[in-house]
Amino acid sequence: MKLLASLLTAAVVAAPAFSAAAADLAKGQETYGGVCIACHGEAGKSVLPENPVLAQQHPEYLVKQLSEYKSGKRNNAIMLGMAAMLSDEDMKNVSAYLAQQKADPGAATDKDLVALGEKIYRGGIQDRNIASCAGCHSPNGAGIPAQYPRLSGQHAQYIVTQLNQFRDGTRDNNQQMTDVAAKLNDKEIKALGEYIAGLK
Repeated sequence: MKLLASLLTAAVVAAPAFSAAAADLAKGQETYGGVCIACHGEAGKSVLPENPVLAQQHPEYLVKQLSEYKSGKRNNAIMLGMAAMLSDEDMKNVSAYLAQQKADPGAATDKDLVALGEKIYRGGIQDRNIASCAGCHSPNGAGIPAQYPRLSGQHAQYIVTQLNQFRDGTRDNNQQMTDVAAKLNDKEIKALGEYIAGLK
């Protein structure tokens, strides 16, 4: 319990200051249309399975990720170039705009893996000391604002890619996720992707 409390405290401390009231949604929409829409789709509803759905994502999480792309803490050559064009104000405006967009429900494509994914997401894997995903990302995948991202309806392929990147160290901007992914095998990662895609 003490470990969980310290992790939650660290997550809150690490989150950049964000005030939705101070954001300019019109400017956010304009910037999104000029910089982000080609890859992430109209209103953040990506139709490309390798690109994340950004609609309805917590703005604090989006600001943090954009800042980390820009600084190089999160490694992605394409996003480094995109984030480099954004000021801190742009990031806050775009993130606030995306948070206001309603995400479309997703669906699993491999129904055979959904049961395994649900078991891990809701209960973890006790004998390997893997905590449930629901503990941080909530039972319905809504996440916890300023701490853990919304996963509900995210593309299965994107979830699988991110878990693989956490596992192999390609993505190293969250130690907690690196530790979890390190204990998952390929089938479990794919099962989680399928289950998360259908969360509502």
